[in-house]
Amino acid sequence: MNKHIGTIKRWRVQIFAITWLAYAAFYFTRKAFSVAKLGIAEDPTFMLDKMAMANLDAIYLTAYAVGQFTWGILADRFGPRVVVLGGLLISAGAALVMGNFATLPIFATCMLIQGLAQSTGWSGLCKNLGSFFPSQQRGRVLGLWSSCYAFGGLVASPFAGWWAYTLIGSWHAAFVSSAAVVGLVAVLFFIFQRNKPEDVGLPAVEPEPELTAEETLAQSKISIWEPLKEILRNRTVLVLGLAYFMLKPARYAILLWGPVIVFEQMPSVGKVGAAIIPTSFELAGLLGPIMIGLASDKLFGARRMPACVISLLALTVSLALFMGALHTGSVILVVALLFVMGLTLYGPDSMISGAAAIDFGTAKAGATAAGFVNGCGSVGAILGGLLPGYFDTVTVFIVFAGCAMFSALVLVPHWNSRPGGLGTHFAYVPNQAMTVKPLRT
Repeated sequence: MNKHIGTIKRWRVQIFAITWLAYAAFYFTRKAFSVAKLGIAEDPTFMLDKMAMANLDAIYLTAYAVGQFTWGILADRFGPRVVVLGGLLISAGAALVMGNFATLPIFATCMLIQGLAQSTGWSGLCKNLGSFFPSQQRGRVLGLWSSCYAFGGLVASPFAGWWAYTLIGSWHAAFVSSAAVVGLVAVLFFIFQRNKPEDVGLPAVEPEPELTAEETLAQSKISIWEPLKEILRNRTVLVLGLAYFMLKPARYAILLWGPVIVFEQMPSVGKVGAAIIPTSFELAGLLGPIMIGLASDKLFGARRMPACVISLLALTVSLALFMGALHTGSVILVVALLFVMGLTLYGPDSMISGAAAIDFGTAKAGATAAGFVNGCGSVGAILGGLLPGYFDTVTVFIVFAGCAMFSALVLVPHWNSRPGGLGTHFAYVPNQAMTVKPLRT
């Protein structure tokens, strides 16, 4: 028994590290196009205007949203190892093609493929973590783990910008260098990742009840869509999905258009500077999830919604002030405001998108729940990719401020919700009605 305890601790560290690295790596190929836009805009051999770039972002984000709703179900059925590893390899391949073949049809096709590949990450990796950590630990573990996507966004743009505009002198290098990083991480993922403790000879963290042969056969006939149907009956999860839908556009506009917005308003900073300045947004994202988690536990007695609502109201103000800061030409002021925006956006982003994965974090349906909430957010993210290409930046950020305000308002009725009351998880008992049990976190 003591041997098992020591071994499961080692595997928890290993799984935490490799899944964290895998999701951070996705951001290299995700942000390569946002950095490449700076060079493409001045490339006479490959003419893409802002509307065309926005349409390409929309193709990517639409595919990403569709993938969020489907890959979680497949990760529950076949395991995250196959799903996520395939996503990493395909993502690297699509970026490599974009770096070598500059035509609109190829870019459109690759952005579609890239969106589907990228969307394998969140739901599958959340399930992977849930298999190695018991429910009472998943809240703080997921809060710490969520720093992966802030870190990925933080380092991906400067990395691609340095390769493209300092070392090589061509936007093509943004794609090729990012593909190399993701390909390397895919190899590491193949070596170090396992789906669940049973795969390495350890007992399940939360063992499933033993079933008879008849029950096992009956369970195998349950539709893979049944978990999604059950989630859709949970009103709290639907509210979380709506809030995440309204929150996501601002984040993706900054991720996908941040360098372009900064360069347009402050051309004196140069292309590399324009790629680096928005990273203050992701830098704050490293702290946001940790701070909001502590606030919800220490100040609000494990109530998650008060911390989210207050943070979203502060985000509303910072979004409304952003264009004024850009017009001052002050790099320090722009960096500071982007930092505040990241702090107040990534916190509720992490808590809302992780809530369903925690509340439904069972061996059978954790990935489905995480995929649903993130799918709702990904539909909203399409607006983040489209609007900056079609409207002036002032209008866009006013819209984002309104969305953040709306997201806060829909969470207010759930102000007093606590994890124990908020969440349920379901277990399949063949030949009986579905049993719904409260989740203890």
